[in-house]
Amino acid sequence: MGTENPGRPNFPMRPSSTPFASAPPTMRPFSSSGPVVGSEASNFRPTPPVAPPTMMPSSSAGPSLPPRFGDPSVPSPSISSVPPSRGPHQRFPTPPFPSTSQTPPTHAPPVGQPPFQPPTSQVSAPPVSFRPQTQVLPAPMRSLPQTAKFPPSSGNVPRPSSDSSFLGPRPNFQQTFPRPDSSYTATNSNFQSPFGGYPSKQPAGSQASPFPSQQGSYMPPPPASSSPFPSQQGSYGPSPPVAAPLGYQLRDQMQHPGSAPPIGGAQSLAEDFSSLSLASTPGSIEPGLDYRTLPRPLDGDVEPSSFLEMYPMNCNPRYLRLTTSAIPNSQSLASRWHLPLGAVVCPLAEAPEGEEVPVINFASTGIIRCRRCRTYVNPYVTFTDAGRKWRCNICSLLNDVPGEYFANLDATGRRIDLHQRPELIKGSVEFVAPMEYMVRPPMPPLYFFLIDVSVSAVRSGMIESSLTQPQMMVVSDLDDIFVPLPDDLLVNLSESRNVVETFLDSLPSMFQDNVNVESAFGSALKAAFMVMSKLGGKLLIFQNTLPSMGVGCLKLRGHDLHVYGTDKEHTLRLPEDTFYKQMAADLTKFQIGVNIYAFSDKYTDIASLGTLAKYTGGQVYYYPSFQSGIHGEKLRHELARDLTRETAWEAVMRIRCGKGIRFTSYHGNFMLRSTDLLALPAVDCDKAYAMQLSFEETLLTNQTVYFQVALLYTASCGERRIRVHTAAAPVVADLGAMYRLADTSAIVSLLCRLAIEKTLTNKLEDARNSLQLRIVKALREYRNLYAVQHQLGARMIYPESLKFLCLYGLALSKSVPLKGGYADAQLDERRAAGFTMMALPVKKLLKLLYPSLIRIDEFLLKPSAQTDDFKNIVKRLPLVAESLDSRGLYIYDDGFRFVIWFGRMLSPDIARNLLGPDFAAELSRVMLSKHDNEMSRRLMGILKKLRESDPSYYQLSYLVRQGEQPREGLLLLVNLHEDQMGSTGGYIDWIMQIHRQVQQNA
Repeated sequence: MGTENPGRPNFPMRPSSTPFASAPPTMRPFSSSGPVVGSEASNFRPTPPVAPPTMMPSSSAGPSLPPRFGDPSVPSPSISSVPPSRGPHQRFPTPPFPSTSQTPPTHAPPVGQPPFQPPTSQVSAPPVSFRPQTQVLPAPMRSLPQTAKFPPSSGNVPRPSSDSSFLGPRPNFQQTFPRPDSSYTATNSNFQSPFGGYPSKQPAGSQASPFPSQQGSYMPPPPASSSPFPSQQGSYGPSPPVAAPLGYQLRDQMQHPGSAPPIGGAQSLAEDFSSLSLASTPGSIEPGLDYRTLPRPLDGDVEPSSFLEMYPMNCNPRYLRLTTSAIPNSQSLASRWHLPLGAVVCPLAEAPEGEEVPVINFASTGIIRCRRCRTYVNPYVTFTDAGRKWRCNICSLLNDVPGEYFANLDATGRRIDLHQRPELIKGSVEFVAPMEYMVRPPMPPLYFFLIDVSVSAVRSGMIESSLTQPQMMVVSDLDDIFVPLPDDLLVNLSESRNVVETFLDSLPSMFQDNVNVESAFGSALKAAFMVMSKLGGKLLIFQNTLPSMGVGCLKLRGHDLHVYGTDKEHTLRLPEDTFYKQMAADLTKFQIGVNIYAFSDKYTDIASLGTLAKYTGGQVYYYPSFQSGIHGEKLRHELARDLTRETAWEAVMRIRCGKGIRFTSYHGNFMLRSTDLLALPAVDCDKAYAMQLSFEETLLTNQTVYFQVALLYTASCGERRIRVHTAAAPVVADLGAMYRLADTSAIVSLLCRLAIEKTLTNKLEDARNSLQLRIVKALREYRNLYAVQHQLGARMIYPESLKFLCLYGLALSKSVPLKGGYADAQLDERRAAGFTMMALPVKKLLKLLYPSLIRIDEFLLKPSAQTDDFKNIVKRLPLVAESLDSRGLYIYDDGFRFVIWFGRMLSPDIARNLLGPDFAAELSRVMLSKHDNEMSRRLMGILKKLRESDPSYYQLSYLVRQGEQPREGLLLLVNLHEDQMGSTGGYIDWIMQIHRQVQQNA
């Protein structure tokens, strides 16, 4: 967070496009000496042989690297041919016999693409394949080898539903070959375009790869269908289902994933996991891993719909997401999980489209709650005794039903008025709170602006603005603060709007001659607290200068380079003065939330100022090197959203869960009032909170556990309300079930918060290593589940549900709060990013960690393209430099900024239409604006659509031309997380390093 530090690389001023502007890293977040790339892996399903076409490659050749990347610790498979592959994440069996027949190998197709299909005339009868294969694509493997067709499943083995694949093994009816309309052949596709934006990893002289030049084709596999080949002796057909689908059932009839017994001895051969083959190709020291086959979250965050199918009355996952939807039944089982066990809660998340949270007013009846654990009535309570009693689903206590709430039960034991009671069929409801839920009458929303008017604030344009005259009263005593006219400083906006607008218009001229460089921020903060303490509300602080006078003054830190890399390094990321945490506690007590707007390219100690937002449920907005002409639109949008979004005032939140477990640690921006009560003076839809579970009992006896989030707050309309979200989850005794029902997005959200908190007590390197270690332990434990039954060899295996975990772990290690060392990010930049990421909802956080990269020049050139069709036509690309074609135009979007990349060979007509007469100028001096042509209107329409998809922050557009350094590196290349950048390894390095560590003690 220093201002100017000796030894820092001599780059031009860093771009101020985002709260997370970043410099090229110079230190590795992790060490890696493993291979970087290797030949692609191939799918493992034995297939009928084909007459090899002449244009088909006969050997698998992949990108090569210098010998220094070789790793003798990675074993090589036996020399054998590899059958044709069918794309990643396809299901296939493990052949139990050695092979006597071989099939020419092929290159693996890009993810989501069908493989090459020979003409029908070339297909012959399928013989038996007996040699075990070793090179595989990432694929869930559940099919069983068999020697004859199985009859339809019957008896005690029910057939699973079509979308219950996460529950256990199921039959696989996928084609051996794709349809004849395959979109490419092995002859006419070349992965590297002759005009590629960046050099390919494919070496000269290697075989032409059957990959299209368009990247980002990692997609789900095509729908399964029956194999065109009959099952016969020695062939491999579909296996019978072995477990019932885990549907919503009565608690005493709940089935658990993984609880079905195996069917016959063949069950031990079923591989219920996905894998990557990391073995070398014969005669090569390179790993058999093709970066194009690696799993990537190109569809963004996908909410776990399977959870809602299991329990249709659960609240939507956007309100409450568990890190795994299978709760372990004991502490010993939980200890083998290694990943965080907990939840991410966003209580005021915007409702899904077409839905809204019902508001219920019980009036004279009073809110129905359990008299022991205080759980609110919800869809999982049961009614007994002809409807006169109800049993709490959390603590199992029988409660009396008030007379006004009584209803008879039907023959199935359900209330006859069930569909007139939203609280009994909806997982999310709001109750209107009666008077006993109020300490005082609801207060009107209050916004108080605390504005820095020092000379640096005036010069940056921060205070520019788009009783008949406002008055200015000066308090000169900084130590003994008092408030002049304490009852007249707050005005009703509707009554005094003209006065407020006149004041804003006159604000720049009032201080245009100010030459004072000092800031008495602490004293002003105390004065604001004195004014607001009667009503509470939201305090918006606009600060441009390091507080330097009066109480709470701070000094410049971070200039001593010897502190970095030592045990004292973390103190630079902590508040320097206890004044700020104490003020935050006082502000929270009087229901005052704080948002910080920080503007400066010099050190302002965000670590200290941000403490006010952290403990009052607020957030930090960071505008480094603020200039009103450049950043004014971003400030206007984000301030307007802060003032207009639906806000819950004077809120407290508690989350209850079933007997034997409880939430013990909480992570986010709040003040913990008691062991489980979060104080939130102001909360909105852009805030999320993470928490971890712990066990109070050694063994859970219930088959289902329930969670209930309750947020008591005052709505902006002045009504006191209680928003309640309820969810159920099964209790399992199987570690495999926990992995199958894991939610990577929730896990990453918790890991992110834990890692950022660890940087406040440890070195950055320790935080990164701790993150990597948890991933290694989790994958090692998962590997041990299958190590006895299967020949895993050099394969890295993982559950399908966690296929993106490694990539998100890498992205988190390269994120601003954790990456590199001193020279990779300024102190203020790190802490601002840390405060922001601690509060982000799941979807927003994952987009920040793995941003969108999309190509748009082809869309702009289409004659009839509509902006509404944009999402259906354009696909996200992997974050690698090879995704960039020098003839293309790309948008990089991390949710906080747009970087628009112009290839050096992009058509000049496109650049002229989008940039006007400045199309050939250095793009750092060009502002994107709308021009009078269809192409420009289309581009502005695309940017508008992207902004509207998530309006919580405003993305400014930054223009970059290929080769313009250091701008291109700072804004884009350093954020291509899958590439090696400087001394920081890439995706393949990370995978190889994790795999080696998993194997060490597996």
